[in-house]
Amino acid sequence: MPLIAVAILAYAAGLLGGFGLGAASCGACGVSVALGGAMRRYLLVCAGGAAFAAGALVAAGTRIADANCEQRVVRDGIRTAIVDEAVAPGAFVHVRPTGCPVVVAVAVATGRAPAGSDVSVRGLIAPAQRGYIVHNATVTLLDGPDWRARWQARAAASIEHVFVADAPLAKALLIADMRELSPEIRDRYAAAGLAHMLSISGLHVGIIAVALEILFQLLHLARRTATIASIVVVAIYVGLIGAPQAAVRSAAMLAALGASRLSQRPTSPWALLAIGAAAPLVSPRSVLDVGYQLSVIGVAALIAAGALVRRAVPSRIAGWRRALLAGLIVSTVATIVSAPLVAWTFGRISLVGPLTNLAAAPLMTLAQPMLFLGLLLAPIPPLAAIVGDATHPLLAGFDAIAFAGASIPGGWMVVSPTVTAALLAGIASVSLIVACVSRFPASALLTGASAVACLIWSGVAPTGSGFTEVHLIDVGQGDAIGVRTPHGSWVLVDAGRAWHGGDAGRSVVLPYLARRGGGLVAFILSHPHTDHAGGAASVIAALHPAHYYDAAFAGDADAYRESLLRARQSGTAWQRVHPDDSLLVDGVSFRFLGPDSSWTAALTDPNLASTIVLMRFGHVRVLLVGDAEESEEQWLLAHYGDSLRADVLKVGHHGSSTSSSAPFLDAVRPRIALVSVGTGNSYGHPSAAVMATLAMRGAQVLRTDRLGTIVVRTDGQRLLVDANGESWELPTSSRP
Repeated sequence: MPLIAVAILAYAAGLLGGFGLGAASCGACGVSVALGGAMRRYLLVCAGGAAFAAGALVAAGTRIADANCEQRVVRDGIRTAIVDEAVAPGAFVHVRPTGCPVVVAVAVATGRAPAGSDVSVRGLIAPAQRGYIVHNATVTLLDGPDWRARWQARAAASIEHVFVADAPLAKALLIADMRELSPEIRDRYAAAGLAHMLSISGLHVGIIAVALEILFQLLHLARRTATIASIVVVAIYVGLIGAPQAAVRSAAMLAALGASRLSQRPTSPWALLAIGAAAPLVSPRSVLDVGYQLSVIGVAALIAAGALVRRAVPSRIAGWRRALLAGLIVSTVATIVSAPLVAWTFGRISLVGPLTNLAAAPLMTLAQPMLFLGLLLAPIPPLAAIVGDATHPLLAGFDAIAFAGASIPGGWMVVSPTVTAALLAGIASVSLIVACVSRFPASALLTGASAVACLIWSGVAPTGSGFTEVHLIDVGQGDAIGVRTPHGSWVLVDAGRAWHGGDAGRSVVLPYLARRGGGLVAFILSHPHTDHAGGAASVIAALHPAHYYDAAFAGDADAYRESLLRARQSGTAWQRVHPDDSLLVDGVSFRFLGPDSSWTAALTDPNLASTIVLMRFGHVRVLLVGDAEESEEQWLLAHYGDSLRADVLKVGHHGSSTSSSAPFLDAVRPRIALVSVGTGNSYGHPSAAVMATLAMRGAQVLRTDRLGTIVVRTDGQRLLVDANGESWELPTSSRP
C-alpha cells in the first residue's frame, strides 16, 4: 500500500477514534505505534501511527470548537442556519446553524421557507440524542437556497417526473438523497446486507463512467477521447445534482483512475481510495458521515476481495464458474467488512448478505446507467418516460431481492452493540482486509479471530427498556399502531392497507413486530375501511392474537370479511366494543370510549363509527381515534368533555380537514400529534390548516410521510420520541 494512502486512511481513522473513543487514548495509541515502527524501521507503520495520532489531535481541537459553538447556539439561539427540508407550520425539519456542526431538529409552529434556505429559528431549545431540538419554533426566512440546493432540487424534480413511484430509490442512487426512504426501507436493506448499495460510492459512479465510455467508443471515438469525455460528463453530472459529497468523492477517484490510464502509469487502487477518503483533510467532521464511512469501507472491501480472488481462485477455473466464484468471494468479504458499521448504524447484522449482493450486483450494473440516462433525458418527456418504464423492472427486482433477503428466517439478527463491541468488530474487519491483501495472512487472521472471540464473550444482544412504547408504523396511506408493553407484549390497532397481490400486514407490520419480538395479545380494528383493515387477516393468521376488538359496523370491504374469517380459524375471540369496556395488559390499560350502538345505528359512513381507544400508562394518556370525523368528535365531547385530555393524539383521518375540530383539540390538548399518512397521496392529506392548528396549540406534529415510523416511549411520567434517526425527550411544557 502506498505511503500516502496509509497516511490518509490512518488520519481518517484517527479522526474517527478521536471523535468517538477519546482523543487522548487514541493519540497515545498512535504515538506508541509510530515509535514502535520507528524502532523497527517500518516506515509504513511509523507513518500510519503518526497520522493516526495527528487525526486524534485534530479531532480534539474540533470537539472543543464544536462545544463552544453549541454553547453559543443554546445561549443565543439560532440566528442563521440552512434548512434541509421545506418549512411549514406543523413540519418537523432539520437545520444546520451557520459555522456550527451541531444537529438541530425543529418542530415548526409558525413560518415558511423552501428547502436549502437561510433561516433564523426561535423557540425552546432542548437536548436530543444527536444534538438539539427546538420545540414550538418560529422560523423566519432570511435568504433563498444557494445554487447547489437549487440544482439538486431541479434534479430531484426531474427524477420524480421520470421515475414516478421509483423516485425515492432513484434519488438515493442518483443524487445521494435518502430522505424519502423510510426507516423501514433502510432497515430492509440493512437486514438484507444491501445498505451500502443505497449510498453513492465509486461503484455507482464507476458504473456510469464505464457505460459512458462504452457508448463513446460505440460512437467511434478513440479510447483516449472516450475516457476524457466520460470523465467530463461525470463531472457535469456531479455539478448538476448539487455536488453532494458522496458523488464528489467518487468522481475524484474516477478522475484519478482516468489520469492514470491516460498517462499509462499504473496506480495502486489504495491510492485511488486515499483520494476518495481525503475529504477529512479539508473538513474533519466529514469522517462522521455514514455515507463517507460506507463508501470508504465498501471500496476497501472490494480492493481486498479482488486481491483475494487473484490469489485464491485457481487459474484452471475459468469462464462463468470463475465469475460466479469471484462474485461470491467479493460479496462475502464486502458483507463481513461492512457488518460492524451497518450494525452500529442500523442495529442489524445480515447473514444472507453474500447471496443478496451476488444477486443484486447485476441489476445494479444495468439500473445505474438507465437511471443516469433518464435524468439526462428529463427535458424530453416522451423519451424520458420510456427510460423510466424500462428502469422500473430493474429497480423492482433490486427491491425484491432486499425484501426476500430481509424475509428469510434467521437471515439477519438485531443487535445493540456497545462501544467495546463495535471496536472489536472493527478490528476484526480491518484484520480481514489485511489478510486478504497479505501474502502471509496468518498474523492478521489470528488478530481477527481473537477480536471475534472477545466480541462473542462480551455479547451484543439488546436488552429490554421497560418502557411502554407506541409505534406509529409507516404503512403509507393507512394506519397501523403497535403498542408494546413493558414486558414486550403487543396490542395492535389497525394493520394498514391492502393492494392487488399483497398487504401491509404481510409486507410491513409482521416483519416489524418480528424484528422486535414479543407476542400479539390483542388486535383492535378502528373501522372496516381497507386502509386500516387491509393487513388484518395476514397479522391474525400469523400471530394468533387472543382477542379481536371491533366496533361491529358492517363494512363491505373484502379485507374486513377476510379478517373475521381468519380470526375464527385462528381461535381468536371476537368482541364488539362498548363504551367503557377495557383491556389491561402488563399494566397498560386500554379503555374504549366509543362508539355505542345508538350512535352507529343511523350511520352510513364507517369513518364516523371509528373505535376510540384511550390508552393509559402511569400518568401518560394516549388517544387513538381512527378516522373519526367532526360529528363523532362532537359525540365524544358530549359524553366525555374534558376527560378526553391526552398527552398523545393519533390525529383523525390522516390529518384531513374533516377531523380535528377546534373544540375537540381544545379538550384533548395534545403535546404530541401523530399523523399516519402516505407520501404524495391522492387525497391531499394532511390538511395544511389542520397541521397549522395543531402547531399553534403547542402540539409537536410528527408525520410518517416526513419521518417514517415514529416511536413514542414513556415510563408513565416522561415522553420520549424516536423518529428518523433522532431521539429526544419532550419538555414538561412545550407550549407557547
